[in-house]
Amino acid sequence: MESYSYYCNTRIEMGLGKVELLPDLIKSLNIGSSILLVSDPGVVKAGVIQPIQSLLEDLGFRVILFDSVSQNPRDTECLEGAKVFNQERMELIVAIGGGSAMDTGKAIALLGPNGGTPADYVAGKKEYANIAPIICVPTTAGTGSEVTRSSVISDSATHQKLTLKHSSLRPMMAVLDPKLTLTVPKSVTAATGVDALVHAIEGYTCKVTNPISQAFGARAMGKIVSSLPIAFMYGENEQARFNMLEGSLLAGLCFGSTDVAAVHCLAEAIGGLYDTPHGVANAVFLPYVLKFNAEEEKGIHADLARYMKFASESDSDEGAVEKLIAGIREFTNTLEIPKLRDLPGVKEEDFDRIVELAVQNNSTPSNIRKIGTDDYRQILEQAYRDIF
Repeated sequence: MESYSYYCNTRIEMGLGKVELLPDLIKSLNIGSSILLVSDPGVVKAGVIQPIQSLLEDLGFRVILFDSVSQNPRDTECLEGAKVFNQERMELIVAIGGGSAMDTGKAIALLGPNGGTPADYVAGKKEYANIAPIICVPTTAGTGSEVTRSSVISDSATHQKLTLKHSSLRPMMAVLDPKLTLTVPKSVTAATGVDALVHAIEGYTCKVTNPISQAFGARAMGKIVSSLPIAFMYGENEQARFNMLEGSLLAGLCFGSTDVAAVHCLAEAIGGLYDTPHGVANAVFLPYVLKFNAEEEKGIHADLARYMKFASESDSDEGAVEKLIAGIREFTNTLEIPKLRDLPGVKEEDFDRIVELAVQNNSTPSNIRKIGTDDYRQILEQAYRDIF
């Protein structure tokens, strides 16, 4: 009999128009009145932030906006945000945006009260403690960061992605309003949606999974595969957007108490090197890693195929795995996901460095099939040449 733990203390508020209740929701928590609003320039430019900031200020909150956040957030940006947090005597963080804003918000909530750098916490030089309250409002259906214990930050010196991970990094509250996702561009809808799918797949299959996470992951996979093409083609379809935001949430609850695996290890490597959008990076590697893993773990991958309706219960495990790989390839092609060789900056002479970063990633040991330097190199070359 196995032993496992599952923990999530995040209050979840989901529904159309929920963001309009944000000031009252925060008021009910009695956690302070000075808010550092963390977002990114794209979300600000889209006009999402100003109405929310006005709602908060009208109810008496003092709000400072910090939007110096990149699509792959850097340690330097987190340190800058922590400085603002302290100088302005902020009491809580409200992060509004995609994974980059939410991960940055978590890092600021850690670094502001405690000092140090992200690398200090990853290396165990500083302890996770005294973290400021965090509230997350996702504007994309992808990362699930609103309910996870992780924050992924790029080290600007080494280009390595560092994962801050601790139960106290889970947001106090997540407010999910599908209306905030209605105008997300098609390319971002596709990339973030596949990111959520990878969270469900890797959270379900990784070596440190558990039955609770698998229940969330199975539900998330079916919801995402059925809804993402609709949200991609018809961005203002509220039901599809609702389903995707819920699927992303469920995927976050899936991997948030387990781990990710080899897809993320490769994706984070090229994200750190080339600033590749995280969802795109995940999408380009997904079918190749699935193929590698399924060669030794057919049963669990056959289950994935059935959850996503690529295969039926009557299919053999071997047949279901074949349909899984073919289905995922067709799925990502439908979403117009680019090939690895077409991503800006990616070149073969960097392959050794990409493999090195992937092997060093803390999630490599969690991959369901043992994976090492030669395996990563083979997958990388297959993805680059689109060879199956």
